[in-house]
Formats: sequence, structure tokens, C-alpha cells
Amino acid sequence: MEREVDRFQDPAELVELLGDWASARGPLYRKLSGALSRAMHAGDLHPDERLPSERDLAKMLQISRATVVAAYDDLRGRGVIDSRRGSGTRVTNAVPKRKAGADGRVPGGRATSIFQRLVDGPGELISLAFAVEPAAPELGDALRDLVAEDLDDLLADVGYHPRGFPPLREAISAHYRDLDLPTVPDQVLVTTGAQQALGLVAQMYLRAGSTVVVESPSWPGCLDVFLASGVTMVGVPLDEEGIRADRLAQAFAEHHPALLYIMPTYHNPTGTLMSANRRSRIATIAARYEVPVLEDNAYTSFASSAAGSTPPPPVAAYAPAQAEILTVGSLAKAAWGGLRIGWVRAPGEITERLARYKVRADLASPVLDQALAARILPELGAIAAGRTETMRARQDQLGELLTDFLPEWRWRIPDGGSALWVELPGTDTRMFAQLALRHGVEIVPGATTDPTGGHDTFLRLPFTLPSETLTELVRRLHRAWLELRRHGPEDLALRPVV
Repeated sequence: MEREVDRFQDPAELVELLGDWASARGPLYRKLSGALSRAMHAGDLHPDERLPSERDLAKMLQISRATVVAAYDDLRGRGVIDSRRGSGTRVTNAVPKRKAGADGRVPGGRATSIFQRLVDGPGELISLAFAVEPAAPELGDALRDLVAEDLDDLLADVGYHPRGFPPLREAISAHYRDLDLPTVPDQVLVTTGAQQALGLVAQMYLRAGSTVVVESPSWPGCLDVFLASGVTMVGVPLDEEGIRADRLAQAFAEHHPALLYIMPTYHNPTGTLMSANRRSRIATIAARYEVPVLEDNAYTSFASSAAGSTPPPPVAAYAPAQAEILTVGSLAKAAWGGLRIGWVRAPGEITERLARYKVRADLASPVLDQALAARILPELGAIAAGRTETMRARQDQLGELLTDFLPEWRWRIPDGGSALWVELPGTDTRMFAQLALRHGVEIVPGATTDPTGGHDTFLRLPFTLPSETLTELVRRLHRAWLELRRHGPEDLALRPVV
């Protein structure tokens, strides 16, 4: 059996731990040795763990091999690594051992750098890890009305509603009834954001060794919720109508999964809108193979002009009686990321079980937030309509900038969502990401969105940024692209130390 200490032979996994290492001051080799040293003292690199070869790490970081050699020499001079013929370069026992307790990272995770960026904050980088906007104007009006009309009654409330604040559960039920999905409050569990909803579902359905079928690509922050349970993920590709039904049936038959996770409405990262016919087929196939379905509809805030019509009802609306479909929603994308209110709509017995996991997690979500959400939920249509003009203008601006500055890149207008899914022909975007960092841009490489490491020539470009930032973003990406094209991945690894 392979020893755990050999896990960093994969340079891509090590690079995930280094973050935006190149933004520090000083010579490049000192920046790298400093980042590696910090990883060692933080407990991310353990004594006797093996580092990648100089050439492999140089290629992944898009720097010269001589720079990595110099960084390793610096670390050897400090006594924290040594190199032996036949066993490579390893961390020495001079590095303090990790203190007791896990570090919060997901083994084999896809979103290490994304979550770390949330912890650290954006700094001076233009970070593309998140597609976020300020609060919708309607939120301020609703908050003022809430304080004026309801605050005294809310403060007299006991404050604990593990299933969710009753007026909000009723508002969510009405929201789904308007979407042609009959729903009663007993089928609704309110959560602290969609991310918590995914985590509760994972706790209930998954065990170490379980299999989860996901779309390929998918969003790494969601994939890590499942990976943290010790599962195996099986990816199923998409076409223009959503996840492929033929390949899904094949995956169910071969792997007998514990759960299917899909994003049918403006899939992240591709922006694909699953057709009504495909939703019906997915529900039927899942019922036939008795696989629970978790549909995540948290990205429903913006429909591109390419979409042409209102999205179909949720997949649960097409479910046969015996199907087990859980529908997740959220106000984070539609109204404001700071309003951490999400929910799960499921069969009543499932909601009852999930509620027990919710109580263990945080007892209940904040009542004031839920009361505000109950006021804003009926306004989602108006909020989306108000943002449409701005979002379409930014989408068009980003497309025009890419055409002018990066004509080799390829993309299609998404059905909806907040980003373009862009292909960089013949380029591993994990390597391009390192050049982009040195030009002040943090990207999410496509390989992190795919359980198999595929889609490695893609990246997601959000267009939620202000107009002037979009312009600066593309200029920085253009400079990074010129550097890559000028030298190429292999030539960069041979350049002199800097």
C-alpha cells in the first residue's frame, strides 16, 4: 500500500496548498521557498513527506526549473528538506509535527484554494473563485419594512425554529407551487445557505465508500462536501440539454450509487439549462434505479438572452410517486451572498430526518435573517428582472473583450448563470493559473471541476465584476497568455532563475 507521505508526488496537489505564493515580495525562488516553509510549519507538509521533482514542480508553477532548484537549495540550507538518491526530496524531522486535530482540508479535495480564498479574503488579486454581487436594492427596502413593522414581535419570539421560521417555510412552499411543484411547509427545511443543505444531505445519505454520481464538470466547492464523507465520485458528461440520460443510466447500473447530484437550472460552471424533457427522463431513471436525487437550483438568478424562456419546473415536479428527490434553493445568488438562507424541499419523511441533522449542526438558523428572507422571496422575479440589463451588458462586454484580446479562446453564450465557460485550446489551465496569479488574477482551473481531472483546458470567467474591473481582468489575462505563448510550458521550465 502506498504510504501517505508520498502523496505530494503530484505537483498539482502541492500547488493547491501554496495559494497565491507569487504575490509576496522578493526574488521568485525566495517567494517559493517561503511558501513551502509556511506550508511545512502550518502542518500541511509533514516530516518525511516527499516533494515533487524540480522539473515537475517548475512545469506546474510555470517557472524555470532553476528557480525551483534555488528554492529547494534554500530550504536545504535551513535544514527543513533533504534529498537522497532513489527517494527524492523529503521534508526533514526539523519541521515540527502537526498538532493534534485535523486541518479542515478535504483529502483529495477539489476546492482547497477556493475555500482558502474565502478565509484569507481577496487581497489585491482579481479573484474568479466566486461570482458575487452586492445586495439587490429591494433587500434594503425589505429590511427597513421589517424593522418598522415586525421587529417587536420577532424579538418576543423564542428564536428557535429548527425546521425553519414558519412564515418562511410557507413562503418557500408558495414559491414552489408557483413553479408547478406542489409543496406544503412540512416538506421544507430551512438551512443556513445552500452549502449547509448539501452538507446535511451528505451526512444523511453518504458513508465512507459510498458512490456519488455527479455532472462532469461540476463545482469544486460542492464536490468537496461529498468528498469529505470519503466517497467515490463518478462523473457523467453533459450535452446542450443537461446531464446525458443514457450515460446516467449506465452509471447507475454499474456503480449503484447512494446519491445523484445535479444542477439543472443554469448549471455551474457551464451555464446549461436542463430541458423539461431531460428533467423528466432523469426523474424516471432515478426512480427506476432507486437512486435519491439532490437537485441544486441555487444559480437561478439570471437568464441569458440565449435561454429564450422561463426555466422548466424543478426535476422534482416530474418525479414518479416512488422517486426520492431533494430540491435545494438559496437566496445567496438571487438577492445577496450575505443573506445566508437556503432550504431543502423533499418528501416529508426525508425533511423530518434532515431536521435532526440540522439541530445537531446549529440548533436553528437566525430568525431575523429568515424573516427578511420571507419578505424578499416573493420579489425574486422582480429582482432578477431588475438585474437582467446590467448582467447582459457585462456578459456582452466580457465576450467583446475576449474576442479582441484573446481570440484563440472559445466559449458559448450560456443559457444563464453568471459566468462564461471558456476553453483555452491545447492548454492545461492549472499551469496557466500559475502565470495568471503572477499577473494578479486567481482562476479556477477546469480540472478541479471534474472528478477525473478532465476539462483541464477550461476555466470559468464570471461577468459579475464591475465594468472597469472586467476590462482590467482581461488585460491581465492577455498578458499572462502572451507570456505562456511566448515561452510555452516546457520552455518556461528551462528559463533561468529569477
